[in-house]
Formats: sequence, structure tokens, C-alpha cells
Amino acid sequence: MKKLKCISFDEELELIDVESTFTRGLPNLSIVGLANTAIKESIERIKATLLSCDFNFPARKITINLSPSGIPKRGSHFDLAIAVLILCQNEELDEFFVVGELGLDGSIKSTNELFSLLLFLSTKVKKAKIVVPKSIAIKAAMIPNLEIYALENLNQVLEFFKEKKYEKFKLKQTHPLFENPLILNDEIFIRNKDFTLDFIDVKGQNQAKKACLIAALGMHNVLFEGSPGSGKSMCAKRLVYIMPPQSLNEVLMQNAYMSLNSKDCEFKQMRVFRHPHHTSTRASIFGGGAKNAKIGEVALANGGVLFFDEFPHFSKEVIESLREPLEDCKIHISRVNSKITYETKFAFIAAQNPCPCGNLFSKELTCHCSENEIKKYKTRISSPIMDRIDLYVAMDEVDKNDRASLSSKEMSDMVFEAFVFQKKRGQKEFNGKLKDEDLKKFCLLENSAKDTLDLAINRYKFSQRAINKILKVARTCADFTQSESIEKSHILEALSFRVKNEFL
Repeated sequence: MKKLKCISFDEELELIDVESTFTRGLPNLSIVGLANTAIKESIERIKATLLSCDFNFPARKITINLSPSGIPKRGSHFDLAIAVLILCQNEELDEFFVVGELGLDGSIKSTNELFSLLLFLSTKVKKAKIVVPKSIAIKAAMIPNLEIYALENLNQVLEFFKEKKYEKFKLKQTHPLFENPLILNDEIFIRNKDFTLDFIDVKGQNQAKKACLIAALGMHNVLFEGSPGSGKSMCAKRLVYIMPPQSLNEVLMQNAYMSLNSKDCEFKQMRVFRHPHHTSTRASIFGGGAKNAKIGEVALANGGVLFFDEFPHFSKEVIESLREPLEDCKIHISRVNSKITYETKFAFIAAQNPCPCGNLFSKELTCHCSENEIKKYKTRISSPIMDRIDLYVAMDEVDKNDRASLSSKEMSDMVFEAFVFQKKRGQKEFNGKLKDEDLKKFCLLENSAKDTLDLAINRYKFSQRAINKILKVARTCADFTQSESIEKSHILEALSFRVKNEFL
């Protein structure tokens, strides 16, 4: 029995062993292991290709098994692996991933999903050796964590696998982004050095900037509420520029998700920023489709920022559907032909006016909204959604005497120093995405801090989710002061950012 490796992408990325046996019997080629129609059709395609290339098809019964056999497989990129097993039936094969579609002239072609598969593979297997079509090789060589071997036709396949001329077809990793990476705890990170949108443009709003620092470091959810023109959108759009450096795995996963959205991969230093309009449909935001599960905005924002401007104007269905992605950091999409789970570890930023006309907080302009209109506007955001907001910021009214304070570069440096302190603690997740069982390990309270939190709980009747949110925000505040434990001042600062109606 001979064996090569391939990959399949249905409910999730699966590593597939392509096995072959040659036994006595009537000449026949069969493929088993829950292969779909595209793979079944490859039988005739491979036969025709090998015969057109003057290869004598073995007079044996050939069985190709795609293992694990209980997982459905799809895609014509299995062609090359099957053909190699037939061509090299008497050769010792080293462990390679082999992907590519065969043309009838013996050429090796790429497929629509192939680059996405390579990106997902790079997040699963370190230094995977993979044979790819030459047409996609230069683009594939941009992906770190893979050893790329480029083949153009079946003649090169024989040269590669029979004559073992591996180095001749090997490509070097080419993307400059990964040449001088940052190493923390043996993990590779890529730091952003682009500050196109600068917080120096935001005048005043010191409380909002502090909230942005906390949200950036801890990947916390934020709600900005204020009059039109107070700087809500400006703060939200600049947040992504000061966030911690991305790990190599985050960069790869972000681009893998983008490739599923039919976008070219750019391997940017900066984290992703997604900003859907309030008229967007539920399917476009959460993913869907008639038959296949397509990726949506909440998954595309993974590792970055998802910004909802004019939050109450989104449909009620969209707003309430945010509960699971914000709480579980995952989105499950089920359709007739596929079921898939995407990660949704993003900082959710929402902005809204205090009332329909926007002048409720203004000292100079008059609010013309009735009490019922304001109540109706506010209640579009339900309590369960508000409970998932870590930081609430009432934006200050713009004043002509307001001055610029911190720049994005300065804020990024502050976040980076705190991020390094966090990593030295051995913490894998951002503070805002810590699981409940990790709180006892990383959110250690001093006695005075515990007393203060207990007093607030007894007075304001916080839910358990709200208590956990307070602890996570306090942990982030403590990281900025590089404190091993959470102090009273950190709890008070976290409490100052809770939604104000909780204190009424």
C-alpha cells in the first residue's frame, strides 16, 4: 500500500490520507471513502490523462481510499495525489501533501478553493511539505509555515517523485512581512507600524481614548453614545491602529477567512476592520446562503474590530443575533449541504446617538424628542445585549477649547508594553475573551479590590456575566500598570465604564 496526504474542506479543514492498493483482478480504478461527484469523475479524467501522456495503465484492480473514510470529501484537487500513486506504484514516497487538478494534456491546474485550503493548512501543520500547481506557487510561497514545491505537468511529477529532485522544485518564502518578526514566548508576532488614522485628530474625549486603550489591549466590547459629531466613529475607526501585534496564526487565519470571501490575501500588519451598514441583511452579517454556508461579517472580523455605527438602526433580528458570537466567540452556520463553525474573537464597537434627534446630551441644542420616542429608541438594544458590552462611554460634547492629547503611535506603544506583560504571564487569550474558568487563574484580587467589588455587587445587583466583564476589564487596567494582581483602583475604573442605567 502507498500513501500520500491531501486536504479537504467541508465542515472544517480535514487532513486526508490518500491510499492505494494494486491487486489481481479485472483492470479497474475505484475510489472509496465518501468522495463526492467531482472526485468520482476524476477516475475517467485520470485515465485519459495518463493514456494521453503515453503511460501504460496497470492491468490491475486499483483501489484508492480517502481516509478517514467517514468524512465527506469534495474537490477536484485530489486528482494529482491519485495520479501520483498510480504513476509511482513501485516507488518509495516521502510524506508530502499533494494537491492539484489534472488537465487532459497532463498539465497540473489550480482550483478555486485551493489557496484557502493552503492557508488553513498553514494554521494546522507546521512546516508542511506540499506539492502545488506552478500557477499558484508564487502566491502560495507568500504563506509562511509551508514548504512549497511547484510542479507544472506529469513529466515533472515523475522527475520529482521518482528521481527525488526535491530542491529543484522548491520555492523560497517570499513575503517581506515575515522577515523580521517579533518573538514572544516562542511565538511569532507581526507588529503594526501604520498609523494612517491618528488619534491626534480626536480633540478632547480623554475618557473615550482611555476606553479605546482598554478595548485595544483586552479585545473588549465598547458602546460609544453621544451627540452627532462628537467623535464616536473617529475613535472606532482608529482603534484597529493601536491594537496588539498579531500572531502568525492570527494573520494566516484572517487571510484564510478573507479568501473564503473571494478576496485576495495581502498579509497586512494591521488587524482587520469590518464596518457593515445598518441596512445589511442578517445573512450578510452572520453568514448563510441557500445551500452552502457562506462566511459573514462577524467571522471576517475575527481577530480585529467589528463596528456597528448607528447601532439602534440595525434590524432587531440582527441585534439579537449578536448574542452568541459575542458570548461564545463562535458562529455556527447550518445549511442543507454544509455545517460550519467560524471563530468570532473580535472587539465589537457600537456607536449610537442618545436619542433619535441626537441632541439629548447637548448643552446648547434642544432635544425635540418625546419621552416615549427616547424610550422606544433606547429599548431597541435589549438588556442581554447591553450585558455583553464591557465598556460604556458617554462622549463629551465638543468644545472649541478641546486640544489633542495622545497620538496613535503613543497609544500603540502603551498597548504593546502591556501586551508584553500579559504574554509573560503565560496568558494565551485576550482578557476580554478569557473563559470563565480562567478568571480565577489570571484575575487575582487584592483584599481591598474584592471588598469594593462585593459592595458594588450587593448595591447594583450585577448579573454573573456583568461581574465577569468587570473582572476582565479590571485585569486589563491592571496590565497597563503592570500589576500582578487587581487592585481597588482597577475595580473602580472598570466600574466607571459600566452602562449608567445599571446604577439608577
